[in-house]
Amino acid sequence: MPNPFPKALARIIYNRLFINIQINNILVEEQFGFRTSSSTAKAAFQLTDEILNALNYKMMVGGIFCNLQKAFDCVNHNLLLIKLEFYGIKRTAYKLIKSYLEGRYQRVVLNNMSFDS
Repeated sequence: MPNPFPKALARIIYNRLFINIQINNILVEEQFGFRTSSSTAKAAFQLTDEILNALNYKMMVGGIFCNLQKAFDCVNHNLLLIKLEFYGIKRTAYKLIKSYLEGRYQRVVLNNMSFDS
């Protein structure tokens, strides 16, 4: 049977971060992920609405789309810790996240070349 402790700990950290993010109004309105009452469906609706409005006014519409599914895998851990501290994540929550990230590394493979950090 899997150990439920890591999931419970992750949920506690998530809740603490989420409260901090809400209290300090850190996320912009256009941020759809990681928010209550928001979803990818809302993001798709807003995008479609903006495109249709532009087309109705005979405006040119273009788009660039990026798959950010694995975006966290590319985050610089030191920079993330600096930003967490800047946004008020300190003491126990900060230490937990730091200990989770320490000793981990990232690897990006592009055209059969790997880049480690």
